Amino acid sequence: MCGIVGLFIKDKALEPRLGELTAGMLATMCERGPDSAGFAVYGASKAGEAKITLQSPEPDEDFKTLAKVIEGEIGGKVKLDVKSTHAVLLCKDDQIDAIRKAIREKFPRVRIMGVGESIEIYKEVGYPTEVAKQFDLVHMKGTHAIGHTRMATESAVTTLGAHPFSTGSDQCLVHNGSLSNHNNLRRDLKHDGMTFETANDSEVAAAYLTWRMNQGLNLGEALEKSLEDLDGFFTFVVGTKNGFGVVRDPIACKPAVLAETDQYVAFGSEFRALAGLPGIENAKVWEPEPATVYFWER
Repeated sequence: MCGIVGLFIKDKALEPRLGELTAGMLATMCERGPDSAGFAVYGASKAGEAKITLQSPEPDEDFKTLAKVIEGEIGGKVKLDVKSTHAVLLCKDDQIDAIRKAIREKFPRVRIMGVGESIEIYKEVGYPTEVAKQFDLVHMKGTHAIGHTRMATESAVTTLGAHPFSTGSDQCLVHNGSLSNHNNLRRDLKHDGMTFETANDSEVAAAYLTWRMNQGLNLGEALEKSLEDLDGFFTFVVGTKNGFGVVRDPIACKPAVLAETDQYVAFGSEFRALAGLPGIENAKVWEPEPATVYFWER
C-alpha cells in the first residue's frame, strides 16, 4: 500500500521548519506502511563540496575509524557526522570516486545511501514515526524533502529495500504502486551501465530517471518519458538538487493529493498528510491528473 509525502519550500522563512513539517506529514501515513520508512532532505550546499550518506549495521564499530581510514586512503581531509546507523561524510566533490572505492574495500558492511551536493538520505526498518525520531527529522532544515512509509509487497523488508532510492547525484525517488516491466527494464539499464542493490521495482524506476537525466533531460522531461516506457500502476515523487516532481500512471488508481501556496508545494498520499501545514486552509488543493507531470524547480 505505502504512503508518500513531499514538501518543496518556496519561502525561505519556512526552511528551518522543513524537518518538523515533514515529520508531521510522515506521521499521518504510518498505517499505510508500518514495516520501514525513510526520507531525503535537501539542504544548503557549497560549491565543490559533496555529501555521502552512509549506513552500517554496526555503526559504533565502523564509524569509529572510517574517517581516519578514508583520509589515509585518499590523502585528503573529510568530516563525518554520525546519526544513529547513518553518517554523512563531507568531502570534496573530486574525492567521491576514490572514497567509494575505499569504502568498498575497507568497510564492506557500509552501504552508500546517497551522494550529492545537498541530499541526505535516512532509511531503516521500523515504524515510520520511530524511524523519523531515530534520525531527529524534526530538527532538520532545508529546501525540500521527500518521505515514504513502506508496506513491502514485492521484495524483502530490509534497510536497502526501504525508500527513498537514489541512483544519481542529488536525485531520489519514492513510489507507491507496482511496475510490471521492471525486470526487462532492469536488464536494459544494466546493459547501459546502471547498477542495482535490491530486487525492488522502485529502484528500477529511480535508475530509469537517472539514465534519462544522464542523457540531458531535466526531471520534468524524464518523468514525461516514464509515461511511455514504464508499465504498471505508480505514483512517483522525485527530488533533485533544485527540483521536485510528481507523476501518476494513466490509470491513477493510487491516491494522491497536491497542495500549493505562496510558501510551499506539498504532496501526500492522503489529504490528512497536508492538514497540519501552515496556511493549508488557503491553499490550492487538487488531485493530480493521470499521466500528467507536475514539476517545480528553483
